[in-house]
Amino acid sequence: MFSPDVLFHPPPGYFDAMPRSSRHVLLSALADESAFDLTAVEQFTAMAALGLEYYSLRFIDVGKGIKNVMDLTKSEIQKVRHLEDRYGLNVASIASPIGKVKLIDRPDGTKNKFVSFKKYLQKDVAKACERAHAFETKLIRGFSFYPPRGEHPESYLEQAVDQIGQIAESCHRSDLTFGLEVEANLVGQNGDLLAEIHRRVNHPALVLVFDAANLLVQGFSTRQVFNQWEAMKPGLGWVHIKDYRKVTASMRGKHVNEDMLDHFVPADRGAGGHVKILKDLKEMLPALTRRLKRRGVPGVFLDLEPHVRGGGQFGGTSGPDGMGIALRSLCGLLDKTSVKYHLRDFDDLLAARGM
Repeated sequence: MFSPDVLFHPPPGYFDAMPRSSRHVLLSALADESAFDLTAVEQFTAMAALGLEYYSLRFIDVGKGIKNVMDLTKSEIQKVRHLEDRYGLNVASIASPIGKVKLIDRPDGTKNKFVSFKKYLQKDVAKACERAHAFETKLIRGFSFYPPRGEHPESYLEQAVDQIGQIAESCHRSDLTFGLEVEANLVGQNGDLLAEIHRRVNHPALVLVFDAANLLVQGFSTRQVFNQWEAMKPGLGWVHIKDYRKVTASMRGKHVNEDMLDHFVPADRGAGGHVKILKDLKEMLPALTRRLKRRGVPGVFLDLEPHVRGGGQFGGTSGPDGMGIALRSLCGLLDKTSVKYHLRDFDDLLAARGM
C-alpha cells in the first residue's frame, strides 16, 4: 500500500527560502473545491499533484465530518497541520465567512442570519484570528455584510464602514490582514462600493479581494468588470480567479440568487477579461508585493475558486479534474501575459529530500 509518509516533505523554512522576484505571483486554490468528499487527504492530494505550494482553507473533513475552518477543534487543527507537512502545503488565507451576516435585525426574505456586532467581534472575528495564527497565515478573507434585501447598499455604507473598521483593527492587533471580497448582495457588491469602504476605513490591515465572476453574475459587462478592477486597485490585496460565461445585463441592481448560478467557466473561457486584468496586475506587482511583504505576506496570491461544477453562497465545487482544468487555464493566461509563477518541479522535490 502506498504510504503518504513518502510524499513531499519540505524542510523547515523551505518555502521562505525559495527565490521569488517581485514580479512573481503566488498560485493558490480553495482546496475544498478540488475534493468531492472534502476529506483532507483528497484535498491535499489534489493540491500537491497540481504542483501548488499554497491553499486557502474553508471546508474540510479530518475524520469527524465536514466542518468550516472556524469550527475545527484543536485536535482537528493538529491533524490538518500534520497533513500539510506531509503534502508540502502552506495556507495562503483563512477563507472565513466573516461579514456574511445581516447588518440589520429584521426579516427580508433571505436566510441570512443576524448576530449582534459586539458578540460577533468578540467571538467570530477573534476565532478567525486564532485560526490564522494556528495555520500560520497572515490573511483572512471576509465580506462586507448584507444590507436588507431590496434596499440600496449605499444607505448602509456608514454602518458597514464602522464594523469593518473594527474588524480591521482586531486583525491588526493580531498582526493579520483582512481582505474584503467583492460579491453580490453585500454592501460591497461592486468595486466602486468596496473602494469607498476601503477609502473610508483607511486602515493598513484592510485590503480588497477582486473576483471577476462575482461581478459578471450581477450583469456587469467585460468592460465594466475592468472598470471595477480599476476602482479596487488602490486597495488590492489579492485576486480570486473565477470566471463566468453568461452575462445578463438585466441582472444589474437586482438580488442575485447565488444557488441558481450555473455558468462558471475557466478563466480563459469567460467574459471576465482576465488577460487585460493580468497585464495590468503585472505592472502593479513590484509595488504591491513590497506593500504586502511589509505586513508579513509572502506575495500576491492568485487564489483559484473556479466553481466549474457549480457554486453557491458559501462555496462551490470543481472536483480534482475541474481544478486541474482551471489551473491550466490560468497558467496559460499567465504565460500569455508574461506574468511569472511557480509550480513544483523536480528540483523542488530534490531540495525537499535534501539533495
